[in-house]
Amino acid sequence: MSNQVTKSENSEVLPPVGNPEIRVIAMPANTNADGRMFGGWLMGMLDQAAGLVAARHALARVVTVAADSITFHAPVLVGDELSLYARLVKVGRTSMKIEVEGWRRVRHELETVKSISGLFTFVAIDEDRRPCRVPPINETRLLSDKADK
Repeated sequence: MSNQVTKSENSEVLPPVGNPEIRVIAMPANTNADGRMFGGWLMGMLDQAAGLVAARHALARVVTVAADSITFHAPVLVGDELSLYARLVKVGRTSMKIEVEGWRRVRHELETVKSISGLFTFVAIDEDRRPCRVPPINETRLLSDKADK
């Protein structure tokens, strides 16, 4: 048996390179009336993953100001492992745009399927909860960069 991940049913081949921001098991408490994972729960997971990336870049508190887009590609079922990958795509003076993808994997299989994706806008805030400047993308201090040194 091969450990190679095969092409998923929605034509995405592999999840993004690198470690996910969040990895979680879909549980029965988060299902909708059809027995699939509730869309609101999935959207919340995307928001959390994006928030981690935004806070790490800004080195400050951040707040979600927009869910610019969310697309449901394939259902997530109870017991599936959901891996959420997020990356910074744009930085303004106080704001950041973060792309997030959620990939599901049946726990006893190797194939992954892109299930949800979204684009979020965050604003960094200071101790008085007012917008504050964020560094440009090239000045980002990522935790993974520190681990490599």
